[in-house]
Amino acid sequence: MTTATVSAGARLHVGFQNLSLARRRLYGGIGVGLEEPRVTVTAEPASGVESDDPLGREYAARAVEALDVPGIAVTIEERLPRHVGLGSGTQLALSVLTATARAHGLEPRVRPLAPAMGRGGRSGVGVATFEDGGFVVDAGHPTNRFTTEPPAEGDWTVPPVVARHDLPEDWRFLVAVPDADPGRSGDDEDASMRAVVERADPAVADEIAGVVTRKLLPAAAEGRLEAFGEAVAEIGRKNGAWYADAQGGVFRPPAGTLVEALEDCPVLSGIGQSSWGPVVYGVTDRSHAAEAESAARDSLADNGLEGRVILSKPAAEGARVLSDGERS
Repeated sequence: MTTATVSAGARLHVGFQNLSLARRRLYGGIGVGLEEPRVTVTAEPASGVESDDPLGREYAARAVEALDVPGIAVTIEERLPRHVGLGSGTQLALSVLTATARAHGLEPRVRPLAPAMGRGGRSGVGVATFEDGGFVVDAGHPTNRFTTEPPAEGDWTVPPVVARHDLPEDWRFLVAVPDADPGRSGDDEDASMRAVVERADPAVADEIAGVVTRKLLPAAAEGRLEAFGEAVAEIGRKNGAWYADAQGGVFRPPAGTLVEALEDCPVLSGIGQSSWGPVVYGVTDRSHAAEAESAARDSLADNGLEGRVILSKPAAEGARVLSDGERS
């Protein structure tokens, strides 16, 4: 038993392959792991569950039960912004799980235990990027398992990964985080998703399938930035057509304003909204990163918005695990 530190990068969620009950597979997440920003958690064995952070305490209690260990003391040293579209809940939960396991000398079994942490029930992107980083497409769930009421805690399996690619090291993802109302989460997100699924047009799923197989996957495999960006943007807009009634448009406010502004930036492609927003992202390369960052800052200011702009490499690996107090 020892002190264990785990650090995990954020993820972008481009969208789903299908939200219609008329097709055999439901959901099927598409997303990208990022190097920055990160969540960092330190854990050490304890006789009970200890954390100064309420959410950290909740996940620590889940981890202790799932791993059948006596207790854990958890400190959240670095945080992701919550409910903005960066996957903060999943990355924190799995970081706590992994740090707890390592602190007790156990090998973390992230994927099978993610449901016990309340994660990975709909999209498997966050679990997959925590494991291995990269660009990820998951298989979704059989549509016949859909229920109008959410499943019991842990009564699901994380959808398997059907495609994963490392993206070129010189690509940079621009992430704009406007100061705005948080995106949907918890019961509110569940209710919104059920409403969307029950009325989703299956023709949109058929269109997305063509984009994924003929554009997105080849572009990711071959490292073609412009083609990748075009496919990502197209999938994001088609997902937005499903969500328009729930979020007030193809993109929620103020993400739509930022998307429109950034589409005029010649060095950015793949402009979209991550998950329920308000995060807006785009992709460029290292040589144009400064110009893209400046455009994002100008877009925020020109629209009267405060916020944060981040440039990140795509993650080539999953969460980093450090033990015995070692830090990097």
